[in-house]
Amino acid sequence: MGLSVTILGSNSALPTSERNPTAQVLDASGRFFLIDCGEGTQVQLRRNKVHFGKIDHVFISHLHGDHVFGLPGLISSFGLLGRTKDLHIYGIADLETVLLPVINYFSRELPFNVVFHHIQPYEPAVIFEDSIVKVTAFPVEHRIPTVGFLFREQPKERKINKEKCDFYGVPLRVLPKLKKGEDFIRDEGETVPNDKLTFPPPPSLSYAFCTDTRLNSSIVEAVKGVDLLYHEATFMSDQEALAHRTFHSTARQAAQVALNAGVKQLLVGHFSSRYRDLSPLLSEAQEVFPNTKIAEEGKVFEA
Repeated sequence: MGLSVTILGSNSALPTSERNPTAQVLDASGRFFLIDCGEGTQVQLRRNKVHFGKIDHVFISHLHGDHVFGLPGLISSFGLLGRTKDLHIYGIADLETVLLPVINYFSRELPFNVVFHHIQPYEPAVIFEDSIVKVTAFPVEHRIPTVGFLFREQPKERKINKEKCDFYGVPLRVLPKLKKGEDFIRDEGETVPNDKLTFPPPPSLSYAFCTDTRLNSSIVEAVKGVDLLYHEATFMSDQEALAHRTFHSTARQAAQVALNAGVKQLLVGHFSSRYRDLSPLLSEAQEVFPNTKIAEEGKVFEA
C-alpha cells in the first residue's frame, strides 16, 4: 500500500542526451497512472521496467508538445501488443480533437477503446475516483489552459485489535464492520465502542503534480499539506523575469510554494536545457525548503 512516483522525464521543451520531456508514473497500491507523456515516454517505460499493460489511465496536464507528443506512439504500441482493455485519457476537450485524427490515421484498427474524459481547466474538480485513490484536477497559470493533479488515497480502514476482540468475543463476521468504524453490540446488549476494538487507520497519503505554471498563490491552497509535491522549476532566480514572461517558475519559487503549503517533501523538475548541472537549482530550492530533491530520471520517490 502507498504512493510512489517514477520519474520518466524531467526536462522542459527540448530533450537532451541526458533528460527527456515530462512524464511520470504514479503507483497507487498497484494501480499505475501515467502523468503527461512527452516524446520518448514508451522508451522510458521500458527502461524503468514499467509493464505497459498496467497503465489504464493517462493524465495530460496541457497541450504543449513536451507533455503530449509521446502519446500517439504509446497508443500505437498498445495496439501492436494486443491490448484489449479500455485506455482512459484525461485532458481538456481539445486533446480529443487533436488526438483522434492521429489515432484514426495511424492506428485505425485498435483492439481496444480509447475513452476520453474532458477536464474543465478553470475550477478544481474530481476527475477520477475508485476504492484506492481520488484524483483532483486544479488550475495553474500557464500560456494555455493547464491543470495540475492531486492524487489522494481514500480513507483507510481501521486495524483490528485482536487481543481486545478475543476478550469481548467478537465473531469473525463482525470484523469488516469494525474496520469501517462501527461499534460492537454483544448478545446481552452491551455496546463496545469501536476504539476499544480497533487501532486508528494509517494516514492516507497524497501526491501533487504541479506542471508548467507561473508562481500563483492559488496553487498553495490546492496542494496544502500533501506528502509529496512535484513543482516545475524551469529556471534559477537570476532568470525570474524570463520565467514570468514564459509562464514558468524558478527553483526558489517552487520551494516557496512548498513552504507556504506545508508539504512534507518537494521534487523539482521541468528544467531548462541551459542547465547541464542541476545542483545549483537544487541548492537554490533547498535554501527555502530543505527537504527538496531533484526529479531525476529513473528515480522512484515515496510519498
